[in-house]
Amino acid sequence: MSVPETMKTANDEALEGLVELITFHSEETGFCVLKVKARGFREMVAVVGKIPRINVGEWIKAEGKWHIDRKHGRQFQAAHLEAVVPNSLAGIEKFLGSGLIKGIGPVYAKKLVDAFGMGVLDVIENRSAELERVDGIGPLRRQQIKESWKAQKTIREIMSFLFAHGVSTGRAFRIYKTYGEEAINKVRLDPYCLARDIHGIGFKIADQIAERLGIAKDSILRARAGLTYVLLELSNQGHCAYPRDPLLARAAEMLGIPQGTMEEALRIELENGTLTVGPGEDNETWIYLAALDLAEREVAARLAEISQGAHPCPQINLPAAVEWVQKQLGMELAPGQVAAFQGAFQNKVLVITGGPGVGKTTLVQSLVKVLAAKKLRLMLCAPTGRAAKRMTELSGMEAKTIHRMLAYEPGSGRFRYNAKSPLETDVLIVDETSMIDIQLAVHLFRAVPRHGLLILVGDVDQLPSVGPGCVLRDIIESNTIPVFRLTEIFRQSDGSQIVRNAHRVNSGQMPVLPGKDEALAGHSDFYFVSAETPAHGVELIRKLVCEAIPRRFRLQPLRDVQILTPMQKGELGARNLNAAMQAALNPQGREVERYGWKYRERDRVMQTENNYDKDVFNGDVGTIVKVDAAEQEVLVRYDDRQVAYDFQELDELTPAYAVTVHKSQGSEYPCVVLPLHTQHYVMLQRNLLYTGITRGKQLVVLVGTTKAVGLAVRNAEAGRRNTTLRRRLREAQRQGT
Repeated sequence: MSVPETMKTANDEALEGLVELITFHSEETGFCVLKVKARGFREMVAVVGKIPRINVGEWIKAEGKWHIDRKHGRQFQAAHLEAVVPNSLAGIEKFLGSGLIKGIGPVYAKKLVDAFGMGVLDVIENRSAELERVDGIGPLRRQQIKESWKAQKTIREIMSFLFAHGVSTGRAFRIYKTYGEEAINKVRLDPYCLARDIHGIGFKIADQIAERLGIAKDSILRARAGLTYVLLELSNQGHCAYPRDPLLARAAEMLGIPQGTMEEALRIELENGTLTVGPGEDNETWIYLAALDLAEREVAARLAEISQGAHPCPQINLPAAVEWVQKQLGMELAPGQVAAFQGAFQNKVLVITGGPGVGKTTLVQSLVKVLAAKKLRLMLCAPTGRAAKRMTELSGMEAKTIHRMLAYEPGSGRFRYNAKSPLETDVLIVDETSMIDIQLAVHLFRAVPRHGLLILVGDVDQLPSVGPGCVLRDIIESNTIPVFRLTEIFRQSDGSQIVRNAHRVNSGQMPVLPGKDEALAGHSDFYFVSAETPAHGVELIRKLVCEAIPRRFRLQPLRDVQILTPMQKGELGARNLNAAMQAALNPQGREVERYGWKYRERDRVMQTENNYDKDVFNGDVGTIVKVDAAEQEVLVRYDDRQVAYDFQELDELTPAYAVTVHKSQGSEYPCVVLPLHTQHYVMLQRNLLYTGITRGKQLVVLVGTTKAVGLAVRNAEAGRRNTTLRRRLREAQRQGT
């Protein structure tokens, strides 16, 4: 475990010793300050250098120079620093008792050293069966010690390898979990596998490693990886495919590789099946990531298949059913609701869409009551935990997240319910369908039984899914499936400025913006606070969240108020606002610093990727309830359960005092504070403003400039996503008729 030899000089001095204290160590950069009981020195020595991983009790070898620091005194500045096996019984005992190896603490460390002396490490590594000679160590503990030792050794080798090639060490834990003992061999053979397989290590980092390993800039390996990378980046923007010639030109320019080499890279990737080719809009040739191409084809085929056949509900008198359910609900359904209600008994697949306050929830309640009365088996689901919880509360029937309903199995990496083993239901009602990307849609529709009724509910005017595709919009625009659009705003919502302004924005009108005096009166649920500069906006948001809103509306900042912002970067972006609000709302407490953030007890945090092993998903919001330095883990409470994160896994979490509007989809909050400034120019779109406003239940406060609000309202032409699901749905329908 060492830094590159090239950093050493001929005049370096040598130092060896036992690490007694780690004053500071950055997992990202490797920089450390150690207190070392060094050979030949009476007092402990301060050693400053870089090392991927270090623990108290380890023996280090260092080469460098002595330096007198004005503040900290005499230090050994190591140009070369590595951890080696301790060479004394006391050192070995301290090393084993440091907690580095699971199953061994200070007590067992002493027992092991007493039993095996200087040969104890060899016993652990090569003759672990002998460990059972020690009192208290049985087969289970022996296996735990053996596996932990092996894992630590492998992780350290990986860290050293990455560190020596100019990469920070924070991802080594994840690389080991993905590749195991084959990690170094796989990376040497094809460093670009890191970009494909490991979250947090993109093409650029893999490219750095490739360069250090001697892979040429114009190599076909790099061209192939770069081509896939460009398509992955485009899929992150929502595209399922991209026109062939612009794609090649884009990749060639980014990589600095001749067009001819890129053509050859495309040919190989098409032959290997990693990429596919097909007709896009206007019969232009489009290139797909194979998985997205397959997903679009299968979604179209499955919807066409489910649409066919007899309806699962027995014969029903629709006018009588409408009259019965209205009595059950104690209210009259609007004409649009009646049409959609009847449509659910006349079609096997249908879409119900509309904005806030138009009665989508009441319609779902009506359908649930009648279908349940007809003894049909029902399932309800939504893409996120919060959306599923809200659906449960409003429908009176349990709703699950899509992932939980399909029963993901971490061991196999598959869903238990699929085309061969469909869901045991007659009716599936899906809420917040606008959030579903093409990859989740294919898993969902695979599991719908052929005889089943599928009802897709969602607001098509909201932002599209974070992942690739535009599933709900494509289904509606394909004109292959009945669509019922609810437009009438109900009396109980008609007085809400949130609802009225959402519909104004959606129709291209400026929202009504109550001024400061009206805001102070506290009689509305929608306000606008002017902030001419971003810096002023940050300060106003701090005052609103910490002082004005709690005082005027009796809402708790940490529980009830959510800041939504158009983007991550900038003064009014999520990153800066999170730092400002953490300092204001949760300035101190037990914490751990990783990946540029301080994770502190009581912090609100958001999961940033799907983690099927932990059963938490992109966009889930929780609260840190414990930072456990001894166990090296953070406990996060999501609703009614707690999830543990190893310190090495904290890059999956981001502070969530402020989140982007995109990440808020499927969630509702008592209060939303939404900054809108010309600083957000590239993101100011009508569907973004509309989505942000509709996340607030009791109170929405816009902070910024009327110019920015106007820009967002006028910008209805958000960039169109490249998808071919519309065409494929039409083709599937023609084939089925």
